[in-house]
Amino acid sequence: MKLYPNHYCENITTLTPEFLKENNIKALILDVDNTLLDFNLKIVDGLKQWHDKIRENGIKCIILSNSNKLTKVKMVADLLDIPFIKFAMKPLKRGFKMAQKQLDIPFENIAAVGDQIFTDVIGANGVKMFSILVKPLDKKDLWMTRFKRPIEELVIKSYLKKQVDK
Repeated sequence: MKLYPNHYCENITTLTPEFLKENNIKALILDVDNTLLDFNLKIVDGLKQWHDKIRENGIKCIILSNSNKLTKVKMVADLLDIPFIKFAMKPLKRGFKMAQKQLDIPFENIAAVGDQIFTDVIGANGVKMFSILVKPLDKKDLWMTRFKRPIEELVIKSYLKKQVDK
């Protein structure tokens, strides 16, 4: 179980088509909660424009969310005009494999983007996808996520120290 992401960044809109192409990424699997939407259901600033740029560069996207709230996940999927899978049960491989099948792109050419190490990063690493960890949009979290955040912060500190030491 690999805890470190392949890449760590401020938020999803900082990911450029150039960066993705440099890393041979042809598709993105996107998390919703605290990655695309904050706790109050506010969409990350510039998301639509960012996605338009990604799409113009031929990079496919799909949403893979652990949420079972259809209206929330569908709202973002409709905004971006992309498919979605809800109640994915990340980090289990099943959801990632379903997304890969829909994208019809090899695992090694897909990046999974999310705000949690114990769901998004571990899940992506488990199926040999490029994992991208973003900072959570909001400090507010669901109760089950809240207790994991301090552990994630320790992992991120260790990851960042190793990046500096390289």
